Parts: sequence; structure tokens; C-alpha cells
Amino acid sequence: MRIFHIATLADWNEAQRSGAYTTSTRGVTLEQEGYIHASRADQWEAVRSAYYADVTEPLVLLEIDTDLLDVPVVEEVPAPGMTETFPHVYGAIAPAAVVGVEAL
Repeated sequence: MRIFHIATLADWNEAQRSGAYTTSTRGVTLEQEGYIHASRADQWEAVRSAYYADVTEPLVLLEIDTDLLDVPVVEEVPAPGMTETFPHVYGAIAPAAVVGVEAL
């Protein structure tokens, strides 16, 4: 399965250098949140509009092949009152699991 994550270019470059992507969401680390927020193909544009519209630094869309991850991915409701599920990655993402990177 393919899932998507919006990242700053700086965070993605650091992940390639260190060998692990560990940003959960804008300004929040995997360690702080416990998982990395992701989206399905039909969700990422709404996430970008809702949470990243005011970001001025370069952003990239990471396309992640879940078959290449060595950590669990769980479909969950992200917040009380929401009904739509989103994929959550419970661990660092190895850059090798990222099969596409698109500048946003």
C-alpha cells in the first residue's frame, strides 16, 4: 500500500543524512507524538490545506510503500469528534521506504 506524508525539505534532507525520518507532523517529533501522521492518496491535499497552508519553507510530499517499512502502520481516527481514519506509522521511516518525493 502507498501512503503519503507532507514534510519540510529540511526534515527530509536530514532523514536522508541520518537514515531515519522522525517528524510526526509540523513541529512535532515522533518521540513527542508516538507515531508519524500520514494520509492516503485521497487525503493529503486536504491535510496540506488545513495544516500547511501558511508554511513558507519548501515542502515535499513523501510517497511511502508500507511493504518496505519495518514498523507498524495502523488506520486510526486522529482526534475526538472525527470519523475519518488516517494511517499512523508507529516508528521511524527508513528513507528506502520512500518511493517518491514530490516538491509541493
